[in-house]
Amino acid sequence: MDTFKLANYLFPNVKMTPEELEARFPERNAPEGAVITRMAPSPTGFVHLGNLVQGLISERMAHQSGGVLFLRVEDTDAKREVAGAVEVLISTLKHYGIRFDEGVTVDGEAGNYGPYRQRQRADIYHVYAKKLVEQGDAYPCFCTEEELTDMRQLQEERKVNFGYYGEYAIWRDRPFEDVQAAIEAGKPWVLRFRSTGSVENKFKFNDLVKGVLNVTENDVDQVLLKSDGIPTYHFAHAVDDHLMRTTHVVRGDEWLPSLPFHLQLFRALGFKIPKYVHIGPLMKMDGNSKRKLSKRKDPELALTYYKAEGFPVRAVYEYIMTLLNSNYEDWRKANPTAPSDDFKFSYKKLNPAGALFDYAKLCDVSKNEIARMDAETVYSLAVEYAEEFDPDFAAVLKRDPDYAKAILAIGRGGKKPRKDLATWKDVKPYMGFFYDEYFASEGFPEGFEPAVIRTALETFLASYDPGDDASTWFDKVKAVTAAIGFAADMKEYKANPDAFPGSVADVSTFLRVAVTGRTNSPDLYTVMQLLGSEKSVSRIRSAMEALA
Repeated sequence: MDTFKLANYLFPNVKMTPEELEARFPERNAPEGAVITRMAPSPTGFVHLGNLVQGLISERMAHQSGGVLFLRVEDTDAKREVAGAVEVLISTLKHYGIRFDEGVTVDGEAGNYGPYRQRQRADIYHVYAKKLVEQGDAYPCFCTEEELTDMRQLQEERKVNFGYYGEYAIWRDRPFEDVQAAIEAGKPWVLRFRSTGSVENKFKFNDLVKGVLNVTENDVDQVLLKSDGIPTYHFAHAVDDHLMRTTHVVRGDEWLPSLPFHLQLFRALGFKIPKYVHIGPLMKMDGNSKRKLSKRKDPELALTYYKAEGFPVRAVYEYIMTLLNSNYEDWRKANPTAPSDDFKFSYKKLNPAGALFDYAKLCDVSKNEIARMDAETVYSLAVEYAEEFDPDFAAVLKRDPDYAKAILAIGRGGKKPRKDLATWKDVKPYMGFFYDEYFASEGFPEGFEPAVIRTALETFLASYDPGDDASTWFDKVKAVTAAIGFAADMKEYKANPDAFPGSVADVSTFLRVAVTGRTNSPDLYTVMQLLGSEKSVSRIRSAMEALA
C-alpha cells in the first residue's frame, strides 16, 4: 500500500510536520544531569498516598539535580473526569510540599512546553499519527464492538492470548480501496499501531528501581487514536514526554506490562527513550501477609484521611521520606532542625517491592515532629484543625489563647520534650481537663481504701501553699506520704515493697486524679500552678467528698 497516500487521506488537514514541532519545543537549557520529570495524573478526583509518594520522588529527583518538575493532566478519558479534580490535586500536593515549576495551575497553566492538558493537544498527536501511517507503523481499523467481542470469544475458545494481533488483526493489511470505502460509508475508525514484536522474544531492559528486567515483546496492535481523534494514554504520553523533554518517568509498577509497547512507540517515533523509575505499591500487613493498600478497604490511602485524623503536614512528609529512603530516619536524628531538602535523596534506595505502610510508625514520626514545635505553633495548628473538625473546642482554645499556649508549653523544649501528641485530634483529650466543661474523673486506682486516699488528700491540703516552688511542693507530698505510713523514698520501697502499703508515687497519683481526673498528665506541680489554687483546691475537695 502507498502509505503516504493513506496518511494524507486519513489526515488531510494535518499540515504541520514533526520537524516544526521539534523546533517549537526545543531541548531544555538545563544543567548536565538535570532530571526533567512530571506528574501526569488523570483528573478522577481521588488524591491518594501513592500520588504523594510519586510526587515526592519526582520532586526530589528534579529539584536536587537542578531540573524541572511539571504537572501534565492526562484527561484523554473524558468519562472518568471529575469537575474540579485538577484544582483539588494541585492544592493537596501543594499542601504536602510538592511544588511544580511549570504545567497546569489552578488559574490555567505556566511554561513553554504546553498545552499541558492532553485534550488540548489533539493537533500535536495527529502530526505524529500521520507520521506513523507514512512509515507504515500505523493503520486504520474499522472493527465494531461486536466484532471485537466475537474475536475475544474465539480467542477464549482457542485458549490463546487476548488482543488484536496476527490473524485477528483483520484490518492490518487491507488495501487502500477497502479503507476508502469504509470511510465513505461513514464507518468510525481507530488508528492502530502495527506491532513487529513477538511473544516468543524477550529483551533486557534496565529500570532504575527494578534493575535489569527480562521483558516479553509486545505483539498486539494497540490503539493509538480513538474514534473521536483523541489519543490513548499510551500514544499521548510518548509524544508528550518527548516534546516536553522528559528525561525520567516515575510511575507505579502496574505500568510494567505496558512497557514493551511504550518502548516500541518511542522507537517507531524516533524518540529518545527516557529513563524509567517504576516504583512498587504501598503495602500493609493483613494478618501474616502483605497486600496493596486498597481504595475500597483502607481509608489511609486517601490523603484527606490524614487531614481529618489531624496529622501535621510535615509529619506525613517526614514519614513518607522514611519509607522511600531507609537512611532518612538516621539523618533526621542527626539533623533534627535541618530542612528536609538538605537530605540527599536517592532513587537507588527505593524498595523495588514497594514500601510497607505502618500506622504506628507514622504516629511515632508525628510525635517527634510535634515535639519539635514550639507552643505557639502547636496552638496555631491545633486551632486550625479544631475550627474545621471540632468548632466547640476551637472556641474554647480561642477564649484565652495565652492560657492554652501555657498549657501546651508544659514539658516542651529541652533535650527530652514530652511526646503526648501524635495528631491534632489528641489535643482535646490531652489538655481538656484544664477546662471545666471537659473535666471528668476516670477514678482512683484500685487496691487502696477510700479512707486512706481521703486522708492523703486532706493532709496535703493542710500544708498546701500555692506560693511554694516545685521542690518545696514535692517535699510536702513526701511528708504526706510518710504521715500515712507509705514509703516516701522510692529506693526504699523498691527494695522492700511488702513493708509498705504504698509509695510516694501512689500518693502523687491520688493527687493527680483529684486535680486532673486521670492517672497520667503533664507535670502536676505545673498543672496546679496553671489551674490556680482556687480551682485546684476545689477539685481536691470534690474528690474527697466523692470518697466519703
